[in-house]
Amino acid sequence: MRVAIIGAGFGGLCMAIRLERAGIRDYTIFEKSGGVGGTWHDNTYPGAGCDIPSHLYSFSFAKYADWSRRYPAQPEILAYLDQCADRYGLRPHLRLNTEVTALTYQDGRWRVSTAANPEGEIFDVAVSAVGQLNRPRIPEISGKFDGPSFHSARWQHHDLTGRRVAVIGAGSSAAQLIPEVAATAAHVDVFLRTPNWVLPKADAEFGPLLRTAFRFVPPLQRAYRSWLYHYAETAFFPAFAGGWSSGLLRSRALAHLKAAVPDPELRGKLTPDYPVGCKRVIIDSRFYPALTRPNVSVITDGIDRLTGTGLRTADGAEHPADAIVYATGFETTGFLLPVRVTGRDGQDLHQQWEEGAEAYLGMAVPHFPNLFLLYGPNTNLGHSSIVFMIECQTRYIMGCLGLIGSRGPMEVRAEAMDRWRRALDEAMRAMVWQAGCASWYKTASGRVTNNWPRPMSMYRRITRRPDPAAYRFAPAG
Repeated sequence: MRVAIIGAGFGGLCMAIRLERAGIRDYTIFEKSGGVGGTWHDNTYPGAGCDIPSHLYSFSFAKYADWSRRYPAQPEILAYLDQCADRYGLRPHLRLNTEVTALTYQDGRWRVSTAANPEGEIFDVAVSAVGQLNRPRIPEISGKFDGPSFHSARWQHHDLTGRRVAVIGAGSSAAQLIPEVAATAAHVDVFLRTPNWVLPKADAEFGPLLRTAFRFVPPLQRAYRSWLYHYAETAFFPAFAGGWSSGLLRSRALAHLKAAVPDPELRGKLTPDYPVGCKRVIIDSRFYPALTRPNVSVITDGIDRLTGTGLRTADGAEHPADAIVYATGFETTGFLLPVRVTGRDGQDLHQQWEEGAEAYLGMAVPHFPNLFLLYGPNTNLGHSSIVFMIECQTRYIMGCLGLIGSRGPMEVRAEAMDRWRRALDEAMRAMVWQAGCASWYKTASGRVTNNWPRPMSMYRRITRRPDPAAYRFAPAG
């Protein structure tokens, strides 16, 4: 059985490791960039890091005792993924700098075409591990700026010391990079459209003694990881479902804002008017203090146009800049774009998803046999580690490979997809993401296509093994 894996981030590496451990070694990992790591390879902006604790933001089967701090920075996460690629012998299967352009289902197999090889190669199974945060979103603003401008995920390492910098956006990436940039820049203008709720980050270094204990007392590391998991499930998730902790999180966020921002006018600009969790919650302790620096201005007027020397806002004010940084997030709801995906009977995946992406268990789509998605529709988490979800999915897909080997190509039934859709819609009604705010969790029409609306434990349970009754086997090619 030949398996194509698209993407070499957490999802792609996890899938490859599962195959290796099962003795399936006829697989190829296609990666468009020059190294493994996915988003952690792409995002090299100052201050880049994770807001999930390191011992939970890692594979359960590849625990790492030497994390230097509770919340890992980008270089350490990337080093961990590089170590996993080496430890499990994945390098010979990697095709770096190879962008997949099309997937075409023909006679029970998938043709994987790349920019360098449009004719493609044939595989029995295709696994998409491209993730949800890989295509930068840059807003359309009229005019032209003559200086350097770039997205945070495509950081250009200019020396910004003593320069005037405009940062468009104030989400998670902005919260991490603004303190770093403001420390050396002459001035930073932060263009904020809608403020996020911000919680303080309880970060800390792991000293030599604790790291030694994690390394030589494995039950300690397992217990710590288990505590992190259960804390996220019992304290954070209920806040997004209108449960007991929603008021507590709001009070904590408001207290953090009041303590960090003494100026009532600035506090007003930074106070959201929607429930906690409707948009992604920022977990960072340095963001608010950075916004109070004398060399930082928070601007809430809309941007009218770019000029050769900066930006002009809707009130007619000119804001000079030497560089512009777009911290404006990603194109998150167009799953698998821009890859052309053609399934059974010529079905176009993106046409099928015209009103919003959906997949059975977040992994399988009717009309697309032997195609599986990792970190697909409705599998993102707002409260814990996506690595947990990826491990559930790769375990499930391994079960599917066994069924394919014994029964032939498998395709999820339309009836199973309908039942799944109804269950999702019912669960989603209770979630805070449905409140009146714009977020990367949902489409322009308001449909939530990204987030999982139940506890992680439920997802683990329903993906423990594939149900053959939900699939049909050996469909017409």
